Amino acid sequence: MPPLRHNLDLPLTSWLARISHGISPSALGAAFGDWQSHLAASPGKQVELAESALHKTLQWLSYLQASQQGQCPPCVVPAPQDKRFKPPQWQIPPYNGLAQGFLLAQKWWNEATTGVRGVSRHHEEVVEFVTRQWLDMCSPSNFVPTNPQVLHETVTSGGKNLVTGFANWWRDAMAVLAEGPPPGAERFKPGETVAITPGKVVFRNRLIELIRYDATTPDVYPEPLLIVPSWIMKYYVLDLSPHNSMVKYLVDHGHTVFMISWKNPGVEDRHLGMDDYLELGVIEALHAVQQQCPRVGVHAVGYCLGGTLLAAAAAALARRTPSPFKTVSLLAAQIDFEEPGELGLFIDESQISFLEDLMAERGYLDGRQMAGAFALINSKDLVWSKLVHEYLMGAQTPLTDLRAWNADATRMPARMHSEYLRRLYLDNDLAEGRYQALGKPVATQDIRQPLFCVSTERDHVAPWQSVYKIHLLTDTEVTFVLSSGGHNVGIVNPPEGPLASAEASHRVAVHKHGDPFQDAPTWLASAPSQPGSWWPTWQHWLSGHSGKRRAPRFNATLPTLGNAPGEYVHGT
Repeated sequence: MPPLRHNLDLPLTSWLARISHGISPSALGAAFGDWQSHLAASPGKQVELAESALHKTLQWLSYLQASQQGQCPPCVVPAPQDKRFKPPQWQIPPYNGLAQGFLLAQKWWNEATTGVRGVSRHHEEVVEFVTRQWLDMCSPSNFVPTNPQVLHETVTSGGKNLVTGFANWWRDAMAVLAEGPPPGAERFKPGETVAITPGKVVFRNRLIELIRYDATTPDVYPEPLLIVPSWIMKYYVLDLSPHNSMVKYLVDHGHTVFMISWKNPGVEDRHLGMDDYLELGVIEALHAVQQQCPRVGVHAVGYCLGGTLLAAAAAALARRTPSPFKTVSLLAAQIDFEEPGELGLFIDESQISFLEDLMAERGYLDGRQMAGAFALINSKDLVWSKLVHEYLMGAQTPLTDLRAWNADATRMPARMHSEYLRRLYLDNDLAEGRYQALGKPVATQDIRQPLFCVSTERDHVAPWQSVYKIHLLTDTEVTFVLSSGGHNVGIVNPPEGPLASAEASHRVAVHKHGDPFQDAPTWLASAPSQPGSWWPTWQHWLSGHSGKRRAPRFNATLPTLGNAPGEYVHGT
């Protein structure tokens, strides 16, 4: 960008970014302009909407009259995941009428924002999403006079719930203004209460620390695991408390685990790009693992964007004979970004340019902005349910280790963030064979190792149908798992202990090399559901692709650089 243009544009875009929380007003304006102009030129659609509005109004009035005389079936049933109007207080007048009126209006607006001929798919999705956010904000469940649960609590407690709720709001507001962690986060300090699995830092460069966790069993599998977590958050989501630590589960089952801990970058790292994350991250970590455990293959594991980066590395290293990887496991990791879910609503040329101008000021994207985008995508659960529970009902939601980790956000260098948004999300280079790694284009079809791919049912970041496309993008055996839960809870899914869910389940099926392709709905219908966590299924698969267990063997001449969790995890 020319210096003059840069100097003129940057102050305005930075100011706009602050008040819009990083969302491009131009992108929203283009989406709504596309929708409005095509709706204005569609009298047939307008007539349909007018008829629908009249029909729904008559439905609602008829429901109000019938509900006064006793039980009657609802006009519209909320989606299974919508819990706002499930309590019995919402089933009696006048609150049932408020709930039904809101749900009917929500249904009408969905009809109005979708199916308008000529509107681009991306713009339609943006308009539908933003309209849904506004409607969720106006839900009768969010206001004291129209929420029967809040009214009952207010009357029975003499208003104490509102006083306590205001105190809760003030506490959170001060934490946001101070840009500090949420209250209670001090109880979850890495190395003290979380990330406490014993380990040693065995390698460090300007971008990563590599932590080795030795198996706790007398004999161990010869092949170590190298885990590449996402750099958007800190690594210890996979080593939280002892009862839900994936690392502890693996070492207790005879595996030696190496974990990458990414540095929290600062302004001095603004020029680090995707190639740096590949070479300084995955490649140098792999070399360090091979020094520690020579002459054996490595089980490579990648989580979220760490899995995407690992797939690129595995494809690039497939040119070597033999490949250093024994198997590759991808956890909630996309390779094809054509359908990235609602996160893709924030990805277009206008939005990326807006973010690039925002990052130019500091040299990085603050992790709180990415966390805000995730909260917006799942606002019904992460924003409005909190408003009702903590600010209107005056309740306290205990901070868990997973929520505390989620608030421990990391920054992203400007160059790297721009490159992965453009090369992966916008241009879909990795899936379409244009992605370059180590100076050469890579093709995921070159990966020949057995793949173990985990997706989750309610993933807002990496939808399972998108993760499923790994079957089209590789030419090897794929063991595909669909786990209950969301992007984090579906992965942090211990099989036993206080956080083991009785409702946890997973589906698994093996697609062997040469088998005909099944589309995602067909796979879902044919893969039986199994109760419990997917961790034992994975452990069984890893052991089946490992050598005979033996006494631990390490290169004893190599020094260690300190104890886990290392230094980089404490970067703020």
